[in-house]
Amino acid sequence: MSKHTRWIAALCLLTALALPALAADGKVNINTATAQQLQMLPGVGPSLATRILEYRKANGDFKSVEQLALVRGIGEKKCEALKPYIGVSGETTLAAKVHTTRHAAAPSASPKASN
Repeated sequence: MSKHTRWIAALCLLTALALPALAADGKVNINTATAQQLQMLPGVGPSLATRILEYRKANGDFKSVEQLALVRGIGEKKCEALKPYIGVSGETTLAAKVHTTRHAAAPSASPKASN
């Protein structure tokens, strides 16, 4: 293998290892997070953050991130989308609001305007 090829292979490996770290700047521990910290999660505003805190107060700590789907307003789909950003142990390390892009909606079947 030439020196140039090894250099490119090493660069590709480093890039592949760094991509997950660039995707998210941290995690939110859903067992210790405040309402403000929960609101850094994509799709979580003040009312949903409050419901998460109320659920945690009434039921105790979350045993798994999947249990978050039991909170009113968070279904399996939203829970799955939040998984990369949440945990049930460790410190909350997410420092800024996560913004995600939504998939484009399917084109509507509206009738075409007549000329």
